[in-house]
Amino acid sequence: MDTTTPAAVPAKHLYRVTEAMRLLSMSRSVIYEEMRGGRLRFVKRGRSRLVPAVAIDSYVQLLIHETEEDIYGRAA
Repeated sequence: MDTTTPAAVPAKHLYRVTEAMRLLSMSRSVIYEEMRGGRLRFVKRGRSRLVPAVAIDSYVQLLIHETEEDIYGRAA
């Protein structure tokens, strides 16, 4: 009987646009629009655009903050 715990798979640090689309439940055009507007940060590697995991987290926090402002009519 093996009682060792399997090693955790490390989280990805960079996501392709298609992966970010799934993680954020947004369309490709919205993802690129947010990238162009500077709201969703990304890095370029060759011709590819990659979205850092921390940028996805920051973007979600930005959306939450904006929603709270809209709902409560004040800064969160």
